[in-house]
Amino acid sequence: MSNTAQEILDAVGGPGNITHFTHCATRLRFELNDASVVDKDRVEAIDGVLGAVPQSGDRYQIVIGGAVQSVFNEINNLPSMKSGTAASNDDVKAAARAKARGKNAIVDAFFEYLSDSFRPLLPVLLGASLILAFLAVLEAFGVVDTHAKIIPPWLGYVNSMWRAVFYFLPAMVAYNASKKLDIDPWVGTAVILSLLTPNFTGLSNTDKFASTTCFQLVEGRDDLLQCTAHIENVPLIGTLPLQLSDYGGQVFVPLLMVPILALVYKGLKKIIPSNVQMVFVPFISFMIIMPLTAFLIGPLSIWIGNGLGGGLAWLNGHAPILFAIIIPIIYPFLVPLGLHWPLNALQLANIASTGSDFIQGPMGAWNFACFGATAGVLFLSIRDRDTDMRQTASGALAAGLFGGISEPSLYGIHLRFKRIYPLMLTGCVAGGLVIGIGRGVITHTFVFTSLLTIPVFSPMAVYGLGIAAAFFTAFLMVVFFDYRTKEQKAEARAKKSLLEDDAPAVAPSAAPAPAAAPTAVPVAEAAPEFSDEAKADLTLTSPMAGELVALSDVADEAFAAGALGPGVAVSPAARAVVVAPCDGKVSVAFPTGHAYGIKSASGVQVLIHIGMDTVKLEGKGFTPRVAKGDVVKRGDVLAEVDWDVIREAGYDTITPMVVTNKKKFGDITPAAPGPVGITDTVVTVSPKEA
Repeated sequence: MSNTAQEILDAVGGPGNITHFTHCATRLRFELNDASVVDKDRVEAIDGVLGAVPQSGDRYQIVIGGAVQSVFNEINNLPSMKSGTAASNDDVKAAARAKARGKNAIVDAFFEYLSDSFRPLLPVLLGASLILAFLAVLEAFGVVDTHAKIIPPWLGYVNSMWRAVFYFLPAMVAYNASKKLDIDPWVGTAVILSLLTPNFTGLSNTDKFASTTCFQLVEGRDDLLQCTAHIENVPLIGTLPLQLSDYGGQVFVPLLMVPILALVYKGLKKIIPSNVQMVFVPFISFMIIMPLTAFLIGPLSIWIGNGLGGGLAWLNGHAPILFAIIIPIIYPFLVPLGLHWPLNALQLANIASTGSDFIQGPMGAWNFACFGATAGVLFLSIRDRDTDMRQTASGALAAGLFGGISEPSLYGIHLRFKRIYPLMLTGCVAGGLVIGIGRGVITHTFVFTSLLTIPVFSPMAVYGLGIAAAFFTAFLMVVFFDYRTKEQKAEARAKKSLLEDDAPAVAPSAAPAPAAAPTAVPVAEAAPEFSDEAKADLTLTSPMAGELVALSDVADEAFAAGALGPGVAVSPAARAVVVAPCDGKVSVAFPTGHAYGIKSASGVQVLIHIGMDTVKLEGKGFTPRVAKGDVVKRGDVLAEVDWDVIREAGYDTITPMVVTNKKKFGDITPAAPGPVGITDTVVTVSPKEA
């Protein structure tokens, strides 16, 4: 990964261009002095990078996937990063404000605040949800009854393990939100913890506090009470009601409280002398924000959460099928933009206020439709022997099915191939429809929707059928209709043919062949004879006369990113013919004449693609001069091309030539751009070191 780290650092302009650098669950997050210097195509061509996401205000995100922590650490450990000077947080904020333009920057900053308040908690949330899933499995097999009035001590302890995460989640969110807004994170944490102390929760005891009154939030649920303590003899006010809500798990409270705390905290630092700030800034902040949160911000946050939850609950109750379809359909558009955090916060608020949530079930339909589409891509990549895509898809599928993480699928595959989204949405609709017909699904805790957390949903059968429908619908849609354009499929077939041509013609036999029989036995075609010089030659000359350009300058994303292999491209001269760049055997020759594969005498597999999207011409303008299986010498004509026909049809004439079996060799070095003839060496391949 060290090369990946250095290439990413170089691509974003080096340490001097970085003002702030962090990461989330799958993405490296940069704030740059000048984001215009970053070439998106160059970034996405780096090994290990799944995608790049430019943002407003010179922010830039690079999607890595599950290895993001390692890449983040390796970038920070590079000598150039260690020797560089990082800008202060104040400088970062000032620069961001100065560069922010219009509403987009404000909206982007708002959702970045939400994301950074939650993202460090993803590992602990995932860990806690798997503990719950483990208990649900035990309950399903009759090992334990988690809802019994009397439970064994070991279960009580296990409950404390996952409860620690969800009950104190507001304090964790407050810590992260405070760090994001550049104030002492322990001050924000302490404000929230004041609402979780036994002293505060004990005010709900009507036997000890006569002025406290309570009523049930949910009929028949004595554990879900709304209590109010009446604080008397308040100067200038008289009696002041204090709503005694259970703030365990309430994430809206810290999200609303911390920005107000930040205004107070930073204001105090401006007016209080620096030598006494350590004492009086936290003290005065507590005296202002703690009561403000208890009496106003806390109840208001719960009211907002309950209001939003109530609106969605109304829709779920009156139109469950519509609700169950809408949720999975909107998630594929929210997650790439980071706009899904408000819904996730609402799920937590629902659980904290009513003990259950009804949003996560339909959300699971989206996740499994996403994973089903990725499984479809994996199936096609195995069929087509597309090694790079197979590795990407298999890693993304594992992260999804067992971790419930969709970003590797989204950024590694789905956002790169636009055909996937409509196919995936059919899975979202199918899964949502099943869940809606089943009158919805609930869960009593926040979980990541993976295979491991299926048991925490109720009814489990409805949820299981829903996510299965989502997964297999998306899977079959991708398999049947493909995720690639016609041109991309043609390239995949060409690459597959090249790989198949590299396989042994006859399988080895453990025993000697029997004596000749009257019936014919298939015999491998005799290998063509090449000179020793040709067998040792690892150079490729230009397939045509013209102007040599870098492969990264090709408009087609698959070629530019090196997905089909390293190489070069040629912008043809006026009357250029396409010739063999080496001695070898033609392994691919499309009937349309627009692409050729050659296995050189030295074992280098070469793909030459004449023009971009020219398969759509269906052979018009091309005159093939060779067929599959022909033996060619360097400079032999492969095809004659009427370049004017290609241009008049609106297609680019640029012609890539790539090495498709790069893993069998060492370095593959392209020549520098410039004028070339058919005798000029444009690619040099080095043998693989032993």
